[in-house]
Amino acid sequence: MTSEVRLRPVRDEDLPAFFRHEQDPQANWMAAFGPKDPSDRAAFDAHWARIRADERIVPRTVTVDGEVVGRVAAFPVGEHTEVSYWIDPRRWGRGHATAALAELLRELPQRPVQARAAKDNAASLAVLRKCGFVVIGEDSGYAEGRGTEVEEYVLELSESAADQRRQ
Repeated sequence: MTSEVRLRPVRDEDLPAFFRHEQDPQANWMAAFGPKDPSDRAAFDAHWARIRADERIVPRTVTVDGEVVGRVAAFPVGEHTEVSYWIDPRRWGRGHATAALAELLRELPQRPVQARAAKDNAASLAVLRKCGFVVIGEDSGYAEGRGTEVEEYVLELSESAADQRRQ
């Protein structure tokens, strides 16, 4: 049941929970394209200062019954808007990522919206597909979370896919 999932703007007091979530080695491996050094609090704080200062980025805190369980964001990449999310690994498998991403997408007027996921990250690919994203391409890049080059899918939610999901 995911009806208790809520989004709100990121607050200063959310950052320690976000930082804690990034300390999980399995989460970093799954995400692949995460921070270079998840334990570097200064780099984390600088990253979040940049995110929160950029008006083009839409960061949201994900809560369940008032507890911070993760984050979602929409941000510009070239001419496109991309989305990402990170849920506390202790909360995986409960539908929180899907519910949070769906809620964020309701906030975003622009389409298409893109996302990326490592090809072997079945859980993240399932979240994206449940929210209407389809694979439109492939890419690869160096993934800090794995210390190697990783193949990824590029997915997109088009206006027509969003319309179909609303019906």
